[in-house]
Amino acid sequence: MSKINNFIDKLQQGDQRTLARAISLVENEALNYKDILENLKIDHNVQVIGVTGPPGAGKSTLVNALVTALADAGNKVGVVAVDPTSPFNFGSLLGDRIRMSSLFLNENVFIRSLATRGSLGGLSVKAIEVVDVMKSANFGYIIVETVGVGQSEVEIAGLADTSVVVMVPEAGDDVQVIKSGIMEIAHIFLVNKADRDGAEIFCSNLRKLIHDRPRGNWDIPVLKAVATKAEGITELVEAIKSHKSEPHGEHRTLLLAEKAYHLIREKRMTDINKRDLTLKIKEAQKSADFNLYKWLGDY
Repeated sequence: MSKINNFIDKLQQGDQRTLARAISLVENEALNYKDILENLKIDHNVQVIGVTGPPGAGKSTLVNALVTALADAGNKVGVVAVDPTSPFNFGSLLGDRIRMSSLFLNENVFIRSLATRGSLGGLSVKAIEVVDVMKSANFGYIIVETVGVGQSEVEIAGLADTSVVVMVPEAGDDVQVIKSGIMEIAHIFLVNKADRDGAEIFCSNLRKLIHDRPRGNWDIPVLKAVATKAEGITELVEAIKSHKSEPHGEHRTLLLAEKAYHLIREKRMTDINKRDLTLKIKEAQKSADFNLYKWLGDY
């Protein structure tokens, strides 16, 4: 146990090698990884910021600008970039480390890419665990950029204290296409690429939609940005800080319940391996009367 305690102490001190090691052990479920999770000294004051939105919204560019602004102000920032997983090789398809290469040499920034491992909502249980590891490693902010899989991406609500939904003005006045799931998770709307035609109309209609669907005491802001020029980032940082200062007692309870739900579900699915499942289905398909639903009865 003393070895684990020493490991956790180094983690708390912000030692990046220890952090990288801890994340690898947890992500790969290596020996004693549960001991690490159960002994974490999580700092619940660390603000976790979820950045989500449809493909092409410029999330990575925005995250790059946001992290730069926070780090330049002296904050230690952790970034979890969630990549989609290939259904064929079960690996990560993208490479956010490449897209955020300008941040590599910044000593206040730590970046880690994670695969979704098949989660349609853009998150995996490993993302929840990794964020908790990072919340034990002396960060001021942790930013989670999720996969651009569109409006089904509402699982961020189970992880982030503050959810930033990034959109682009191409939708014009057809803002009604925004589904309720996105409306319910957003604490901040940010319209990126706001130098394009239709940005003002889009923002105006989005504000009207928010006004028609009030959410608690927090007045959801609609911000504009041009991430490639770092325009609007100062306003985004201020909105994030303002949201942190709001009382969120009930939200925190709901957030923990959501996290617990995903962790329990994952635990009960432990004996299900997608690779093995694929091989079994391949074999079962040889039967002329193969029926997936009947075959699933064994599970």
